[in-house]
Amino acid sequence: MIERYTTPAMNTIWSRQAKYQVWQDVEVAIVEAHAELGAVPAEAVATVKQKAAFSLERCDEIEKETRHDLMAFVRNLAENIGEEGRFVHLGVTSYDVIDTALGIMLRNSCDVLLQSAEALADEIARLAREHIDTVEIGRTHGIHAEPITFGFKCANWHAELSRNIERLRQSRDDISVGKVSGAVGIHAITSPEMERIVCEKLGLRPDPVSTQIINRDRHANFLNVLALLGAGLERIATELRNLQRTEILEVQEAFAAGQTGSSAMPHKRNPWNSETVCGLARLLRANAHAMLESVATWHERDLTNSSLERIVFPDSCHLADFMLNRLTAILKGLQVFPDRMEKNLRQMGDLVFSEHVMIALIHAGMSREAAYKVAQRNAAKAWEGHDFKTSVAEDADVKERLTPEQVEELFSLEHHLRNAKHTLVATGLSPSA
Repeated sequence: MIERYTTPAMNTIWSRQAKYQVWQDVEVAIVEAHAELGAVPAEAVATVKQKAAFSLERCDEIEKETRHDLMAFVRNLAENIGEEGRFVHLGVTSYDVIDTALGIMLRNSCDVLLQSAEALADEIARLAREHIDTVEIGRTHGIHAEPITFGFKCANWHAELSRNIERLRQSRDDISVGKVSGAVGIHAITSPEMERIVCEKLGLRPDPVSTQIINRDRHANFLNVLALLGAGLERIATELRNLQRTEILEVQEAFAAGQTGSSAMPHKRNPWNSETVCGLARLLRANAHAMLESVATWHERDLTNSSLERIVFPDSCHLADFMLNRLTAILKGLQVFPDRMEKNLRQMGDLVFSEHVMIALIHAGMSREAAYKVAQRNAAKAWEGHDFKTSVAEDADVKERLTPEQVEELFSLEHHLRNAKHTLVATGLSPSA
């Protein structure tokens, strides 16, 4: 991942130095397990733990010969340990180390992502509570529909993010597995007991049935969870972009003094942060698709997964964390313009209450088709410049069935939004929930 979209928290997991350190932790745990089962002298364990060390530069030198990064690493460990280095990587295959280490790295990545997602959820919850009464026009197909509130919109975002957080928690559990089952997974040299001991030391569960690798359905699921999370973030960012359009301008990203919106047009304040989130979501989806292609292998293992996984795992984790943090920053600095929201809502006058007129007439005994036509013909007058509420109140069919007080309630914004705060309770955002 290019530096622009990396995060410090993910760097501590996915840098090459960090990855090799986890490889070392796995190799040491394997030696310890051998010792517990009597296959390695107990005194050798202390030497291995004390002297185990690696150098990326030295690993690179050895890899020129081995053309195998894990074996270059193992040789570097062994030469630093000395005579007891012969017990390193004893009876295991490369992916016993690589996949077990990967389980640790993905688990730790989930922890980072969950923390970042919870921070975003808190920020969305703040906006939902603050703006549950901030009226705004709801739009379908990009066209004015009926009144909502900005807080209601934010509560909707929060509910979706909460589901993605739960999916991420489930995926964390699914991906927290390791394997020390040997070259084709049959425990020919190692034993299930040894595998259990190693995984337990590393905070993992043994994969119940592995081949040379852990089956990639777990990993594909994880990247699909990240893709779905990214799609949810993109949905929020897309809405923010639309609400920042000049002719709408109901919210605006924070714009720092001296910030450049356009190199050619000094007046521009572009929603570039939201646009960045939308663009990166596409990469998460692409990476998830690539990982789906790696679920199938030839027999017990081939190498088609290896190259793409060096890219899609670190990149997707970095991107997801970057997007979560970027969207959190956007919302923290978001300017909300309630007056503009109300002005936009009133742009079509009272036309947005047409459904209330139709429903009231149905309740008063009119057929749905007839009620629809009454509301629609008065709406047509409004498009020609007449006041919709006045037209409805003076309509003979309406006057025959509804009292002036009933008509007045049909056009009450407070009545229309009377259940908006229920959303806060339903999503757990209300203190009374």
